[in-house]
Amino acid sequence: MPVSPISPLTELEKDALAEVSNIAMAGAASSLRKMVKHEVKLSVPSVEILTQQAALQAVSRPDNSKIVAVRQDFSGILAGRALLIFPEASSLELVRAVVGNELSIDDIIDLEDEALAETGNIILNSWVSTLANMLKQGLKMSLPVVMRGGHDQLFQVPAANENFVLFLRIRFEISQAKIQGFVALVMDLPTLDEFRALIARFIKEHG
Repeated sequence: MPVSPISPLTELEKDALAEVSNIAMAGAASSLRKMVKHEVKLSVPSVEILTQQAALQAVSRPDNSKIVAVRQDFSGILAGRALLIFPEASSLELVRAVVGNELSIDDIIDLEDEALAETGNIILNSWVSTLANMLKQGLKMSLPVVMRGGHDQLFQVPAANENFVLFLRIRFEISQAKIQGFVALVMDLPTLDEFRALIARFIKEHG
């Protein structure tokens, strides 16, 4: 299916989003540190806007046929879907870091969805609320839902013909474990245009 052309982020947009990403991840790391009782480091090496197809390629690997994602929808002046995405193996490693090594693998599996939902809720809420504060807009978040399986429907938002993805690669370091994942904000084109207009206003006010 052809997609509408979309311009990449400008350097100013990248700088503004890097600023909000660093603030958001610092807040999320602080909250996770209290939960896991270990040092937590979160960083965002890159931020970009991708089509659905390009986002799927970014999370798809030959050894990564299954993914685990935490999904929360957001609404307000901007509406879309926030996702925290991991390869299946990385999600189990994250849960082990969160719940502790003293538990058996069976206990870890039993607690996996709960731990993932709580971790996703912390990270996604921190990112979206920091973004909302930066843009001076109120956004509401739904409760977290854990998704498993393939990638096909991952970046679909109901009632939207075309979706674009604000895509963040993130690095976790928790209790010596190094885990890579992704945060994605899925928006249709009108929402993305509104989002970029809000960023432009933010840059003008803080330039």
